[in-house]
Amino acid sequence: MDFTLILFYVVAGVAAATAVGLLFSRNAVYAALFLVLNFACVAVFYLLLGAPFIAMAQITVYAGAIMVLFLFVIMLLGAEKLPRGGILPWQRPLAIGAAAILLAEAGYLLVQRVQSAAVLPDPGSFENSVSSLQQMAYLLFTDYLLPFEVTSILLLVAMVGAIVLTRQAKGAQR
Repeated sequence: MDFTLILFYVVAGVAAATAVGLLFSRNAVYAALFLVLNFACVAVFYLLLGAPFIAMAQITVYAGAIMVLFLFVIMLLGAEKLPRGGILPWQRPLAIGAAAILLAEAGYLLVQRVQSAAVLPDPGSFENSVSSLQQMAYLLFTDYLLPFEVTSILLLVAMVGAIVLTRQAKGAQR
């Protein structure tokens, strides 16, 4: 076994553990921190696949910007202190059905993967990655600048909307 395979198994274990921690955490802040750690594990996976730009984007965009926004909104609204809501009667059967479909799909994909003879390319075989990064950066800041800015404005509007709705609901309770 080489170092990358051992590293993959360790990071995969940490990613699975953080996903389980995220699902079963009762505190919203802890759940968001588990999600940040899971994003970091995904970035390590990208590094192992030989995609450093995507790994860096994963850390800066998801773990950096979006999770800071989530934590800010959670702490500002006091969502970690909200009372637990009631369980709807149709919620549990729907969740069990969705989990069964997901497990069947995962089993099918695993069987299909074992039967196929697909081989992943060597991460070092990608040609001229520096120029492709320069082209990607050029496109991001020229052709795709407007969608990038619109996305940031939508995130800001969603955060402000959540704050306004929660403030009105808290005001009505008093």
